[in-house]
Amino acid sequence: MRLMNKRVIVTGGSGGIGRAICELFSEEGASVVVADIDEAGGKDTVSGITTQDKQSIFVRTDVSSTPDVENLIDASVKFFGGVDILVNNAAAFVFGKVEDVTKSDWETVLGVNLIGAATTTALALPHLKDSSNASIVNIASVGSFTASPGFIPYSSSKGALLQLTRCLALDLAGDGIRVNCVCPGSIYTSATEKHIAYEGADREEFLESAAKNSFLNRIGEPKEVAYAALFLASDEASFITGSSLVVDGGATVH
Repeated sequence: MRLMNKRVIVTGGSGGIGRAICELFSEEGASVVVADIDEAGGKDTVSGITTQDKQSIFVRTDVSSTPDVENLIDASVKFFGGVDILVNNAAAFVFGKVEDVTKSDWETVLGVNLIGAATTTALALPHLKDSSNASIVNIASVGSFTASPGFIPYSSSKGALLQLTRCLALDLAGDGIRVNCVCPGSIYTSATEKHIAYEGADREEFLESAAKNSFLNRIGEPKEVAYAALFLASDEASFITGSSLVVDGGATVH
């Protein structure tokens, strides 16, 4: 098991990519703290991975709220004794053209996708420094370095998250903490349905078009992103930091 006895916090763990990460990390021996604003979904994740031999807890957390994040870190340390791995996966989705996006929209997206990740990292840092071989994995997006219509707030925030990853990798290297990010492409999650609704598109046509953008002629699955996160979090990636691992079936190659 690649994460045996590791203590992991996963934000945005109630569903989609976050749940897949929680499930896979638990399978690999980690104790997992599931953090999310979706209490029902988060508790479902916990019930699905908690067994007699594997422990997991849910902590309701809005990562854009500093008191919530403080509570998350305190609860994690109280229950598991420390933090070895942090996965910043929580994300807010706002679609629209720049003239249609409000200041509140920007604050929501940046508050979760960028500031939330930075705040969670900062508050977890004292405990990560106490760990051996600590690792941070940020879940960014191919939107971090590509442009798509209607994705201005989201892609801007993910581009900033990619740069945060690089800067943290430099700053934390002296503490022995690796920082990397995964950049998923078209992965089928609840966010996919939100995008379809925003576009007002025919669902089957939308999914078929997204699949054709991939060399593999399909949309990815959350667990395929989770495997990338697992690799970066594990000691197998001990000489990798400041990197971004693209999981998009080749869509951004051309």
